[in-house]
Amino acid sequence: MTGLRERKKRQTRTHISDVATGLFLERGFEAVTVAEIAEAADVSVNTVYNYFPAKEDLFFDREETIVDQPSARIRQRAVGQSASDAVLGGLRDDIAGQSVRLGLIEGFERFMQVAFESPALMARLMRMQAQTTERLARTLAQESGSPPGDPLPELIAAQLMAVHGNIHQTVRSRQSEGRAPAEIATELLLRLEISERLLSQEVRDFARRPPG
Repeated sequence: MTGLRERKKRQTRTHISDVATGLFLERGFEAVTVAEIAEAADVSVNTVYNYFPAKEDLFFDREETIVDQPSARIRQRAVGQSASDAVLGGLRDDIAGQSVRLGLIEGFERFMQVAFESPALMARLMRMQAQTTERLARTLAQESGSPPGDPLPELIAAQLMAVHGNIHQTVRSRQSEGRAPAEIATELLLRLEISERLLSQEVRDFARRPPG
């Protein structure tokens, strides 16, 4: 059971992040200082840095969860599921549920606009994408028992992340056109279906979890 101290720490972290996000969306990332965030959140600058060592951490406050998500889906896959089933099946669920993880909510285009206007945030976003792919490759190697130096997990990770990337890019593109989340989701499901058909059988079967 989580103690009171930990709950308060989580609440403080969430409060600072929410305040920062509101300021970033209103004025842009570069225009807002950490001192202004601290003042608006009614905490000290040191407190902000204790929870968020870098300003970019305030914007991407769920970075670890995002980076680990495809790998987590593989680790948690059911018996009979392959790695591809787990990653793309989870993506399908996110699309069908119009999940915030894909930005399928009203107003998300402003969040991404702020990111694209900031060189620092774009650099962080690119780093996160690279880390996600690298972690996915390691997870594929571990879950499949691939020998050291086998390039297959890395190559399959790249293919799965390419599908992932196309889905996210389509979300951003359609939002910029003013399309509604439900309409975007319909197109994404079609794109995902086609993408899966284009994957080789070897990719679709890789790291299928055996019974027992």
